[in-house]
Amino acid sequence: MKILITGTSKGIGLAAAKRFLSLGHEVMGVDVLPAALEHEHYTHVIADIAEGPLPAFAPDVLVNNAGVQESGRDIEVNLEGTIRVTENYLIYKPKSIVFIASSSARTGAEFPSYAASKGGVVAYMKNVALRAAEWGGTANSISPGGVTTELNAHVMEDASLWEQIMDETPLKKWASPEEIAEWVYFVAVVNKSMTAQDILIDNGEAARAKFVW
Repeated sequence: MKILITGTSKGIGLAAAKRFLSLGHEVMGVDVLPAALEHEHYTHVIADIAEGPLPAFAPDVLVNNAGVQESGRDIEVNLEGTIRVTENYLIYKPKSIVFIASSSARTGAEFPSYAASKGGVVAYMKNVALRAAEWGGTANSISPGGVTTELNAHVMEDASLWEQIMDETPLKKWASPEEIAEWVYFVAVVNKSMTAQDILIDNGEAARAKFVW
């Protein structure tokens, strides 16, 4: 199958690209940064999803992963850019559209514009799911909590901050980009019957409840 993934130069997007390539799929990556991998079935396009020209491609699977955090452009890139990409490729009637949202879309935690942008992504996903159903396509979102990416180095490398985070995380760990990539593959390819759903993968953080008696 032909897979288009945005934000493939780092983190979850890079891990997802590697996962699809390892299973024999053709992958096109779109990122503002240069390619971080080389593969005979991988094509990399440098573009800003919010304003740059998007590549000509007819994907069977679209993975909306590109995003920024506390950048001054969170709404523009995370929400408006994601909408722009999706609407551009919906004309090809992809079998599956996967959105990388965030646990903050549910909890409201993190930075205001970031949380709002990801909440908007989840709402938009449901709109896309209703339209994609017309041709049998699915649309779902994945909302990771903490992920061990470069973006989170600030708290991962600070022992005090990390201890506070683990106190709020029942499973006492964060997900790796590779684990989230497995979820992306499952939702995009293995799944045939789930649509309009947001999957929370946060090691139990949102379920944390301190009972005082």
